[in-house]
Amino acid sequence: MSGINKVILVGHLGKDPEVRHLEGGVAVASFPLATSETFNKDGRKVEQTEWHNIVMWRGLADVAAKFLQKGKLVYIEGKLRTRSFEDKEGIKKYTTEVVAENFTMLGRKTDFENDGNHRPAIAKTTDTDGYRNNDADDLPF
Repeated sequence: MSGINKVILVGHLGKDPEVRHLEGGVAVASFPLATSETFNKDGRKVEQTEWHNIVMWRGLADVAAKFLQKGKLVYIEGKLRTRSFEDKEGIKKYTTEVVAENFTMLGRKTDFENDGNHRPAIAKTTDTDGYRNNDADDLPF
């Protein structure tokens, strides 16, 4: 049996999506997402915030650039991906990111009225960074 790599997050954007275009015009958007949880510690309510690095590819990146902004509440589904790179001193570093497969903007109606949108944006992709997802419709049975 193969493993499952599935991430579901609901949080606020830490900054506007940063979009860049790679060779061949492939769009990539990235931004930090904050998720918070509260718990009681010694009778006091404590809030703990985690920061997640989100990456969106191709059409999903274009939709994110158009609709997502710092502070907006968003639901994201995706998968974890760890990659390595070399820093300026040539030292190998590792980073873990959430590669988003779809997202839904959340919040109150008034959150979208300022942007001219009157309903949440829902964006999905079937092609994430070069790997094709198989839909149930493609199964031979």
